[in-house]
Amino acid sequence: METWEVSVPDDRAEQRTCLICGDRATGLHYGIISCEGCKGFFKRSICNKRVYRCSRDKNCVMSRKQRNRCQYCRLLKCLQMGMNRKAIREDGMPGGRNKSIGPVQISEEEIERIMSGQEFEEEANHWSNHGDSDHSSPGNRASESNQPSPGSTLSSSRSVELNGFMAFREQYMGMSVPPHYQYIPHLFSYSTHSPLLPPQARSLDPQSYSLIHQLVSAEDLEPLGTPMLIEDGYAVTQAELFALLCRLADELLFRQIAWIKKLPFFCELSIKDYTCLLSSTWQELILLSSLTVYSKQIFGELADVTAKYSPSDEELHRFSDEGMEVIERLIYLYHKFHQLKVSNEEYACMKAINFLNQDIRGLTSASQLEQLNKRYWYICQDFTEYKYTHQPNRFPDLMMCLPEIRYIAGKMVNVPLEQLPLLFKVVLHSCKTSVSKE
Repeated sequence: METWEVSVPDDRAEQRTCLICGDRATGLHYGIISCEGCKGFFKRSICNKRVYRCSRDKNCVMSRKQRNRCQYCRLLKCLQMGMNRKAIREDGMPGGRNKSIGPVQISEEEIERIMSGQEFEEEANHWSNHGDSDHSSPGNRASESNQPSPGSTLSSSRSVELNGFMAFREQYMGMSVPPHYQYIPHLFSYSTHSPLLPPQARSLDPQSYSLIHQLVSAEDLEPLGTPMLIEDGYAVTQAELFALLCRLADELLFRQIAWIKKLPFFCELSIKDYTCLLSSTWQELILLSSLTVYSKQIFGELADVTAKYSPSDEELHRFSDEGMEVIERLIYLYHKFHQLKVSNEEYACMKAINFLNQDIRGLTSASQLEQLNKRYWYICQDFTEYKYTHQPNRFPDLMMCLPEIRYIAGKMVNVPLEQLPLLFKVVLHSCKTSVSKE
């Protein structure tokens, strides 16, 4: 066991599964709960600067039996789930400099740089300029071809969900839409065919129950108060819809501020840290709540309002690529949450985990934040494994949604404000239409 890793206590280890492949976890390795196999694979891949290739669509199923079939997708999932490559010593020996043990969130651009080998090349160039040589051998740098996983074919539903937007845009413009769908997140098909570990009868830890109850009590789960009723036949303008979206954002943000003051750990952090955390995560918190606890109103009442808004040809022509990507990702994320049917308890835990981000700049108590983050990470896993005994992959599915929410929230900042009414119209229309057909 390497010195920077924290083992899960014996009485809990048997209950935990690897977030990469679903095998029995042996502890917290490089930031996340994983098995010995995935721990060793990640270490070898990073230390040897491996560059893999996927023979299929880069979304191969990861399971205990199939994890060795595609090394590319296995390493990709390790990075997406938060394995911290900086916790590995460059010489691969035990005892690292970096004692960070929490999961890390890195951008898709950085993941792509690692998967393509670009980051390894830049590191080699950096060290060669300082008189050091690259530790990897030519054989290690060569790309490796892998046997495809039986379940790796990309689901045909990847384009079906956006048919509403394509038909919608063609209705107004009379032209087809070029495919902008290369950003499909792979995380939604990882565990579909994972072998299930035999469920075991267990009870929820009393302390976990108490903390979850406190988190849920801090939430305002009452319906949103912003009026969203429009008379039949009324044509909503772009300015009116934008004003309504601003009022909704104001109410949701106010609820987040009130939520912070009711948190069970409110007294454990400084006001400066809370201000820093909220200023960096408020968009993510609003997005998460809109897709879960307030989804009936957002995809019901608000969708009815956006349906009464007809964009001009100019608005449709000038819609940005950033907006297209956000639309695509929001639709897929909505369907993921709709499929999971996230409970209030899971939502409260996910929200706390996302909020307690120790990687945000300017924090004065990063180590304490890390401990709080781990606390609610374990509590959320305890709850899902207790309540959803026959869904052992449920907790990884929930956690894999958080990096996607952060990515979408970051991308939405780049979407011009005047395009938000059209963006929301398309997303709400597509989601509501597809769900009504189920």
